[in-house]
Amino acid sequence: MSSTVYLVGSGPGDPELLTVKARRLIREADVVLHDKLPGPEIIESIPEGKREDVGKRAGGERTSQEEINHRLVELAREGKRVVRLKGGDPFVFGRGGEELEHLRERGIDVEVVPGVTSALAAPAVFGIPATHRDHASSVSLVTGHEDPTKEESAVDWEALAATGGTIVVLMGVGKLPEYAAALREAGMDPETPVALVEKGTWPEGRAVRGTLETIVSVRDEAGIEPPAVTVIGGVAGLGGEP
Repeated sequence: MSSTVYLVGSGPGDPELLTVKARRLIREADVVLHDKLPGPEIIESIPEGKREDVGKRAGGERTSQEEINHRLVELAREGKRVVRLKGGDPFVFGRGGEELEHLRERGIDVEVVPGVTSALAAPAVFGIPATHRDHASSVSLVTGHEDPTKEESAVDWEALAATGGTIVVLMGVGKLPEYAAALREAGMDPETPVALVEKGTWPEGRAVRGTLETIVSVRDEAGIEPPAVTVIGGVAGLGGEP
């Protein structure tokens, strides 16, 4: 008899932003499969004997999604109480949907525990709202790191440039030059405010600001590294100096 697998969102990294349910399930779990995005304080709060790191390892090696899927099924069929702990929300570019499908196709019960997504929380702690009556009535969430097997990008930057709303890019530090150029070429004003928020809600979190024209240089000068969120639009100029 297999047990339930819980796909749990850990929020943006601050342990106090874990939901009450997430904290309880982590405490009750036999095994917690996690990557690096939950943040060091959350990961270190889990007893070492019941946590498994399925994220990036030294030397750039990663646990493949196939391995993670297999391990989740294996543990569930052993009757273990399994938490798959993800950064932010498991269904916002966290492959939670893929894991849900894989488990259910094999007869494994799954429960999803939503988390606070870093797409909104990381900018918020620096006073950057996703929407604002004077600046943006819509917000688009975009991945800056698509499936490398795709023949072409599924992101329509021209359409996004025309929305007039806020664009939030997750996992987009490396591809920043490409999509900043794509938005400018699509007609977005080069003076559009842009903010990069690195490790938002973590103790070492920081934000830098520029424009669509200057943000790549700002990134390079500040040495911004993943995990980071890019906010593009009028709201990125709010909140004062970080």
